[in-house]
Amino acid sequence: MLLPILRRLSEMLFVMFGISVVVFLIFFATPGADPSARIAGRNATPEVLAQVRHSFGFDQPMPVQYLKVMEKLFVSRDLTSFVNRGERVIPAVVEATPVTLSLVFGAAVIWVVFAIIMGMIAAATRGGIPDRLLMFLGLVGISMPVFWVGSVANLITQSRFHNTWLFHWVPGLGYTPLTQHPFLWFKGLVIPWVTLAILYIGLYGRVLRANLVEAYQEDFIRTARAKGLSESRIMLRHALRTSLITFVSMFGLDFGALVGGGALLTEVVFNLPGVGRLTYLALQSLDLPFIMATVMYSSFFVVVANAVVDIAYAWLDPRVRDAR
Repeated sequence: MLLPILRRLSEMLFVMFGISVVVFLIFFATPGADPSARIAGRNATPEVLAQVRHSFGFDQPMPVQYLKVMEKLFVSRDLTSFVNRGERVIPAVVEATPVTLSLVFGAAVIWVVFAIIMGMIAAATRGGIPDRLLMFLGLVGISMPVFWVGSVANLITQSRFHNTWLFHWVPGLGYTPLTQHPFLWFKGLVIPWVTLAILYIGLYGRVLRANLVEAYQEDFIRTARAKGLSESRIMLRHALRTSLITFVSMFGLDFGALVGGGALLTEVVFNLPGVGRLTYLALQSLDLPFIMATVMYSSFFVVVANAVVDIAYAWLDPRVRDAR
């Protein structure tokens, strides 16, 4: 078990290196693009341009440029914004990270719990009214765009019905740090959590239901029934565990993507200063250092999530462990 984990971690480091090279080439080595002109600003004199090229190593060979940029990004961490002069990129990303983590972790708990319940009930009553109703509701959840759900939620909780007993507890848009006021942090994220989770509850519930129905056709389920095990024990101990393979795979990819900035729309709609909103603002102003930093941040979480999923496979399915 230890050897596959070490091998997967080494592969992860290699992938991160490859991503950093590709990101650098896209943002700083595109033919016809001069990042020094972007850094120096408009109407910069040739002397200023030459000074910027020298300080960032743009007048040196490409490998040296790559090393200097990575050093400024990860070692000295003094890479600054091209738009907001003096604003350091890495501290800004680090400051935005707890906001995104708070949003995605809370939404993930909601969608995992409700998707498992939804999939199990639908599979246990397959072909019946509860199954059809849950699958219909899941399809509705998948079909609703996150930004639309968020806008409607804001209209209801922040405007039309804010003063009613049902939503008077909802605070204004924004983010309160967990360390500053835990209860206000929780109240401020409840609506964003539900908004982000609705899509994934429907998607994961439908996928889990299909996997459970397929698992019930396997020989080991027939064997468990022949031994006289109860239907609930068969569902929880046998069918559910093998059916979670696809579920876990999807969760790893989606969680990594959301933490890496995929929750952009939710953060923008609810005015949460997370990594997604930071990326959105950087794209609006074409702030290359911020865009590059957020892309590297996003790729890191996606790669780590994939590695964790591969390791989880071995625990969920002994056949995967034995194959390794």
